[in-house]
Amino acid sequence: MNTKQDPPVSPPISNNDFTSAGRDEILNRIETDYEEFKKTHTFRFPTWLYGPPKGKLFKVEVEDCPRFGDKAFVEFDSGRTAFLSIDMQIDFCGPKGYVDVMGYDLGLTSAPIKPIMYVLHTIRNGTDIKVIHTREGHLPDLSDAPYNKVLRSKIIGNGVGIGNIPKGGLGRLLVRGEKNWDIIDELYPIPGEYVIDKAGKGAFGQSNLPFILKNLGITHLIITGITSDVCVHTVMREANDYGYWCTLLKDGTGATDYGNYQAAIKQIKMSGGVFGWVSDSNKFVVAVKSAFKMSLA
Repeated sequence: MNTKQDPPVSPPISNNDFTSAGRDEILNRIETDYEEFKKTHTFRFPTWLYGPPKGKLFKVEVEDCPRFGDKAFVEFDSGRTAFLSIDMQIDFCGPKGYVDVMGYDLGLTSAPIKPIMYVLHTIRNGTDIKVIHTREGHLPDLSDAPYNKVLRSKIIGNGVGIGNIPKGGLGRLLVRGEKNWDIIDELYPIPGEYVIDKAGKGAFGQSNLPFILKNLGITHLIITGITSDVCVHTVMREANDYGYWCTLLKDGTGATDYGNYQAAIKQIKMSGGVFGWVSDSNKFVVAVKSAFKMSLA
């Protein structure tokens, strides 16, 4: 008969391990920072979480936060901030591009160009804020383009869709390497800026954007581009789920339908900023110029 006894059962391990202790600290800080927000109406840059600032701290006014009619401030560390210009391509805001072929008003999707130019001019004038551009497009053989996406594009374009060349067009629509796929001249990247190519509306599952943000130590995003209700919203939602602090500049974005643009802006503001916050190019530029002691003229 086997008389071997089972080893004694160890007592339960305390739940106060490294992971849970770290989480407890975060939850306690939320309570502390909540009380501070009630006094200052500012989402301060959490140095306790990210460490001391790498650059200059600056505060941007955001609207309708935490409730419609209110205003608050988000504090940024310039060394951990990236300015994101999403899909400002000829295909989406230029003649004979994808949006033009679909029959939408280019005035709506080209409206953000000047505000984005204004911001880029400021950022490029001696700040350490990173600039990232994205481009949506597909491989020449369309192997990364879903069947239903291509079919829908062909139907709305009356026979001319993704991969086709419209009459008098610059190249195949939404195909990488074509002139119409590239970023417009007014906002073209300069040396030192990053360009992300993606095959879909989002960027976190369709490109190397997550790796670049992580390797650059980015915590806060300023978001612009087109269209507000599609690619911009998708990227902002993704970034929010990853814990990035996202602020959309409302005059730096546009949609093919003005009602959709308005709805996209309002959706961000719901629930105290469900995906982040909303501001505008002027408020952002004033904050950056003040921090870097640039002329406000």
